[in-house]
Amino acid sequence: MPLFEYSCRKCSRRFERLVFGAETPECPSCGSPDLEKLLSAFAVGGGSDASGEFAGDAGGGCGSCGDPRGPGSCAIN
Repeated sequence: MPLFEYSCRKCSRRFERLVFGAETPECPSCGSPDLEKLLSAFAVGGGSDASGEFAGDAGGGCGSCGDPRGPGSCAIN
């Protein structure tokens, strides 16, 4: 099940969506199918922060987005 990140060309909302087969996603805010598929990084483990330390070594990142600052620090709703 591939997880894709999109940006709506109508209302500019960014969101992620699991896409099954030939399914065409729509914007959850305005319902528009006019979306731009964005390139997103795939995170397997803890990434490094500005100091070069890995988030996995410091207790792990956010479970939703992998933000190395930890749970609740990201902007994903």
